[in-house]
Amino acid sequence: MTKVLQHFIDGKWVDGKSDRYGDVFDPATGEVAAHAPFASEQEVARAVEAAKAAWPAWAATPPAARARIMFRFRDLVEVHKEELARLVSSEHGKTFEDALGSVNRGAEIIEFACGIPQLLKGEHNENVASNVDSYSMRQPLGVCAGITPFNFPAMVPLWMYPIALACGNTFVLKPSERDPSAALRMAEVAAEAGVPAGVLNVVIGDKVAVDSLLRHPDVDAVSFVGSTPVAEYVHRTASSEGKRVQALGGAKNHLVVMPDADLEQTADALIGSAYGSAGERCMAISVAVTVGDEVADALVERLASRVASLRIGPHTDSKAEMGPLVTQAHLDRVRSYVDTGVEEGANLVVDGRDFKISGHEEGFFIGGCLFDRVKPQMRIYKEEIFGPVLSIVRASDYEEALALVNDHEYGNGAAIFTRDGDAARDFTSRVRIGMVGVNVPIPVPTAYHSFGGWKRSLFGDHHMHGPEGVRFYTRLKTVTSRWPSGIRRGPDLAFPQTR
Repeated sequence: MTKVLQHFIDGKWVDGKSDRYGDVFDPATGEVAAHAPFASEQEVARAVEAAKAAWPAWAATPPAARARIMFRFRDLVEVHKEELARLVSSEHGKTFEDALGSVNRGAEIIEFACGIPQLLKGEHNENVASNVDSYSMRQPLGVCAGITPFNFPAMVPLWMYPIALACGNTFVLKPSERDPSAALRMAEVAAEAGVPAGVLNVVIGDKVAVDSLLRHPDVDAVSFVGSTPVAEYVHRTASSEGKRVQALGGAKNHLVVMPDADLEQTADALIGSAYGSAGERCMAISVAVTVGDEVADALVERLASRVASLRIGPHTDSKAEMGPLVTQAHLDRVRSYVDTGVEEGANLVVDGRDFKISGHEEGFFIGGCLFDRVKPQMRIYKEEIFGPVLSIVRASDYEEALALVNDHEYGNGAAIFTRDGDAARDFTSRVRIGMVGVNVPIPVPTAYHSFGGWKRSLFGDHHMHGPEGVRFYTRLKTVTSRWPSGIRRGPDLAFPQTR
């Protein structure tokens, strides 16, 4: 019998009551693994009400006490990391090692949140005027909501709620309905660590649940990671309701290959960054910009054999380098982009469209695809494919390569591979991108820095986690005080001065 998932509201497992469900698949077999209830507006409201009721006591809990709960949560995630990774793999399709790495990176955000007493320290100035002191503090917002994507069902939620909770907020998470089990299990682990009932809630759902969170009057802030059209919608809708919003959108990440680059190192980097997690990463490199035809020819020669020989298999295969895509619909979408690239005149060097695995013929598998001589006007260059498809774009010189990166509508991540310090420094200074790598193909910031892009890859003013995360999940308050012994007798109608 197919498992039926539940919501996690006010510290309890709650059956879905909307009579609307979605299928959660095992991508390796194509079989339905679970049914996910889609929350109604009323069910979302119940989760928000639980978070609102829990907020006063949680906000009043000393930061050090909240940090101790985060320490316990981090320890329990370490204990359960392999279980969580298997949940990720079984519903998303990525290899076990890839899933485990994503859980570990998410746990680093919890480690960062454990330092919240230090991170919430304000500033203080004595005697800013005669007998007047001034100091600042950061205070929680209230009820926060998170809407997370299918590609990192454990890591991306951990980008959000550990910091939000450590800052004194309560939280309602709406994970992707395609693979929600890891997020649900982590909420249970957080409760075991001591997170009080109502402080962290998880509701599964589709657009009905999303819109309910965006419009609910008791939700104070919304965090989102997903595609650019939805990120823009989330930002516009929630902002119009007076909420604070950080919405991370799509990407088309470029890797510029200079003539002096180590091509063996570059080819290894491109294989990992373009085909790892089957390309379902917002930081995946999907475009390699080669400076000069000689570099392009040599790089394509190195890449072609490696792409064609990628070991592709289910997450139960410990030697698999790449797993399936998340759903049949997404597989069809990626295949259609490859079809479009061929129609547009790009040279399909490696064609993985018809890849099949014996015994897994109904799985959502596709082989790695490699295009050469891709032009900037082609759809496969302009649009985010979100699959194992790498495009080679040939530039005549460095300035043309830089212009390609800067002119693209997305500004999430980019990298340059070179031995030339001048070129690297110029690139990092002039490129209009939020996260930049130098001989690093996927420049994902560590937990104590912040994650986010530029241009149409980010809507809102705050990046995620790190110091920006603390600023997003708190409000600044400044206090100016003077005690009776220093108060001047009589009224003073002049503008206040510091003299």
